[in-house]
This record gives sequence, C-alpha cells and structure tokens, in this order.
Amino acid sequence: MNELDKKLTAFFISDGTGITVEMLGHSLLAQFDQVIPEKVTIPFIDSPQSAKNAVKRINSAYIRDGHRPIILSTLVDPKIAGIMQEANALYLDCFQIFIKKIESELDLNASHISGRSHAAQNTDYSKRIDAINYALLCDDGQGSKHLDNADVILIGVSRCGKTPTCLFLALQYGIRAANYPLIPEDFEEQSLPKTLRNFKDKLFGLTILPDRLHRIRQERRPNSEYASIENCKHEVRSAEALIEKEKIPLIDTTTRSIEEVSTVIRQRPQLKTKLMN
Repeated sequence: MNELDKKLTAFFISDGTGITVEMLGHSLLAQFDQVIPEKVTIPFIDSPQSAKNAVKRINSAYIRDGHRPIILSTLVDPKIAGIMQEANALYLDCFQIFIKKIESELDLNASHISGRSHAAQNTDYSKRIDAINYALLCDDGQGSKHLDNADVILIGVSRCGKTPTCLFLALQYGIRAANYPLIPEDFEEQSLPKTLRNFKDKLFGLTILPDRLHRIRQERRPNSEYASIENCKHEVRSAEALIEKEKIPLIDTTTRSIEEVSTVIRQRPQLKTKLMN
C-alpha cells in the first residue's frame, strides 16, 4: 500500500444530517480495495459561514496529507455549494449530477431549496415512531392481542435475529413488525401456535445455522441446555420443517445483514403496497 492509500481523506458534506451522502460515499469508496480513507462527515452546512469553516478543515487535510481530499456533497443551495468548491479537493456533487438530468428530461427547473428531503422524511416521523412502539410492544411473543395490527410477523427460533429486524423495519420504513418465537411445544406438535393461525398471510420465517446460533446463545446463557449445539441443531431443524410444512417464506440470517434480511421481507406484495402509500 502506498502513501496515497494511507492518507486519503474523504469528506461527506450535507446541509442536513449527512446520512444520505454517508451511505453513498461508503458504497462508492468500498469499490477501491487498496484505499483506506479517513472518512469525515460534516453535517448542517446550511450557511456561507458554516461552508467556509468546512473549507478550512478540508484545506487542512490537504496540507496534512500532501494531496487533495475527496468531497462528496449533497448540498442543494448553489451559493453554498459554490463556496465548498473553492476547497483544495476533488468536489463531487451527488445531487446536481442527477438533478440536471431530471430537469432536462422533465423540461422543468428544480427548486434548489435545501431541506426538502428532510421535510418529506418528517411526514413519516409519526408513522415510524408508532411502528417502533409497536415492535417493542409485540416483541418475543408479547402483545399477542395486537397481532391483527401487524404488517408482518416474524417467526423462528430464539436468537435468530427477529427483534433487530423488526426494529429496523420499523425505524427505516414505518412497518409494524411483530415477532413470535417458536418453542419446543410447537416442534413436538409440528404446527403453528394457535395465536398465529389466523395470521398466516402475515408470517415470515427466519432461520440460522446451528453453530452460529450456538455461539450467540452461549453469550446469553453459557453452557446451558438452551445453548448446547445439540439443542440448537434440533430447534433449527424442527423450525425449518414446520415453516416449510406451512409454506411460509423463509430466509437464512446467518450471513446476511439486517438490511439484507429486511429488503427480502419488504418484497412481499402487501408491504410494497404499504410503502407506496
């Protein structure tokens, strides 16, 4: 690895929280395996003065590194963006590259008013908070009397990732996700718990490899029967057989991130419809 690789600095600049440009920036920079950049997010650049202060930080990085940093920006205000472009850096405007093409295609001018995306997000705020409260209410089989209000109900063995997935679906998309653990009694009967039988169209199964489940449970209850590899193998095998028997969609969470698992779940037609409303 050369000196350029070691000292590259990437700045993520936004007039809001910077979450959007961070996600895009991480994805873009991940395509360059030989580069390990220092990543710096500077949010709330919404005035000429804050832009000038950011330029000073960027220029300091240029002096320190000995070569130009990279700026990825989602600034909307052209005047503030113009100040940022004075920095001694490679400036990449992640909005204008798309906005100009859309303006040309629609034969319309964009408003170029900052905060529009955040205003749109705020309209979903109450829905997301409601969904988070619902996920907590209906976590781990609790709140069964509220399952008729669920958009999706995740089932599977204990510690296979149901709770974090429910919370992610709620926080990111305002989806009311409940989760219900399958237990030994369900495996013995090889049938769904009575509580779930009227909601089969809302069910989605999660599974996990037994050795991974064993490691997770060991952290929670070391050297217990609950965490033993034999019990983990039995529970996973029994849960998968039950879910397959009931013809319920199933996804393995072992090597998938919460984002990936949630994306698969969101492809269900009823959830696609909800997200478009």
